[in-house]
Amino acid sequence: MTYFIDRRLNGKNKSAVNRQRFIRRYRAQIKQSISEAINRRSVTDVESGESVSIPIEDINEPMFHQGRGGERHRVHPGNDHFVQNDRVERPQGGGGGGGGQGEASKDGEGQDEFVFKISKDEYLDLLFEDLALPNLKKNQQRQINEYKTHRAGYTSKGVPANISVVRSLQNSLARRTVMTAGKKRMLHELEEALAKVIKAVPAQLSEEERLRKEITELKTRIARTPFIDTFDLRYKNFEKRPEPSSRAVMFCLMDVSGSMDQTTKDMAKRFYLLLYLFLSRTYQNVEVVYIRHHTQAKEVDEQEFFYSQETGGTIVSSALKLMDELIKARYDPQQWNIYAAQASDGDNWADDSPLCHQILAKNILPIVRYYSYIEITRRAHQTLWREYEHLQAMFDNFALQHIREPEDIYPVFRELFHQQAEKNY
Repeated sequence: MTYFIDRRLNGKNKSAVNRQRFIRRYRAQIKQSISEAINRRSVTDVESGESVSIPIEDINEPMFHQGRGGERHRVHPGNDHFVQNDRVERPQGGGGGGGGQGEASKDGEGQDEFVFKISKDEYLDLLFEDLALPNLKKNQQRQINEYKTHRAGYTSKGVPANISVVRSLQNSLARRTVMTAGKKRMLHELEEALAKVIKAVPAQLSEEERLRKEITELKTRIARTPFIDTFDLRYKNFEKRPEPSSRAVMFCLMDVSGSMDQTTKDMAKRFYLLLYLFLSRTYQNVEVVYIRHHTQAKEVDEQEFFYSQETGGTIVSSALKLMDELIKARYDPQQWNIYAAQASDGDNWADDSPLCHQILAKNILPIVRYYSYIEITRRAHQTLWREYEHLQAMFDNFALQHIREPEDIYPVFRELFHQQAEKNY
């Protein structure tokens, strides 16, 4: 059997080369394991790493081995238990290797699955792969104070950490070539003259001595030319350039009325936590506005949004009215990409649902990039869902999804924010 060992150095800001290759090769199996693992997680540990399991039959590797024929010499270790022609009994129970058939091997070890530990960064990269905010547009460059550093040639002044060795040596070679070219031509002429004098008959000793002295002095002058001078040094130059950037705001509207039991609220919080991690990890200029509502709506901070125990009746339109007021006061649609994600159990006053339809159709949906609504309930849909179905038929930027169990959260999240073909971010 032949083993190949990869001894290439690790890349910058990456794990080991073999580890990255393993993740790329078995990405489908790892993503499937992550999709199953996230349903078992609580709200507090979504951002940590994960141990994923891969069936052993999925990671079989090709092997190099010796073919038939040819001469081979092998040395086998001896033992004090067997002699030539002894028969070795077959191991009982599982064939001695575990085999992955649900039966333990004789020594108590099995090979059913390969357990692979991935870090937090790798977990989140795979979790949010191929996701993006729909319809995200670039804002005008003059409205953004964001700069990125770019390479901008070389400069004669800088810090030692930015010195360009190759460019400095090129300048040194060019300077030494220019400074010594005339002397080297003169040296070549003197050496040719000395060769003629040496061969001359009769011997010209005084002329020979003079030429040798001039040649020695000329070689000394050439040798005194410094190999590198401060004039030769060049440093990598960097400059900051303004970059077009997308400014976005995400409105998170959560129903906290009495009809939302603790299990339903936990599912809504898990959805919003996924959304928060996705935004903070993928984008730089995204603000998040949290709105809780029952009969009244109010803007809250992150802590209160996820952990407040306040409850009451249900008037969904109060949250939509507050969102409309905040947009008009702080977020100009010409400068901001506006998004919204609403979560509710769908229980609303019957006469309030048409008002929600009116506010969304006239004030909100014409100016937002994308509006998503998730209804978390096992009951039959009520008037709010039916009004929102009409909106979905009227507007392309309105999405509607239904969550019944915790297992539905991640698939629904991916369905809402899957990456589209063309992106301007």
